[in-house]
Amino acid sequence: MSKFKPYKLTNQDKKIIKIFSDLGMPHNLAKTLMYISQVDECRSAEIEHGANLRQPEVSVSIQELHRRGWIKKRDLKKKGKGRPVHIYKLSNPINDIIVNFEQQKTKEINLIKNDLKELKNLVDERQ
Repeated sequence: MSKFKPYKLTNQDKKIIKIFSDLGMPHNLAKTLMYISQVDECRSAEIEHGANLRQPEVSVSIQELHRRGWIKKRDLKKKGKGRPVHIYKLSNPINDIIVNFEQQKTKEINLIKNDLKELKNLVDERQ
């Protein structure tokens, strides 16, 4: 029997996922992040079931979360032959990840503001 406890995303988790999505995070990435944030550690099959995602969606999301440094992976060796099972967990508390996400979005906002300011200046120069 597995030591991993199944988890299903709650209505509050779904509200958080929607806000992440509204802020530009891909929906499947937000679902995967929320699932992993609610368990100590998990396998991709558990994310598929608990977050209602398909295997390729989980795989792409896991790669992106790992690229961002938001999750860690460890291998669980099986008895006998076969590939090890990958186990995932957050690398930092979810609140730290939200602060990191906020910093990214603030940087994007500042770039947009600078572009708009330059656009206005260029248009004003033409008149």
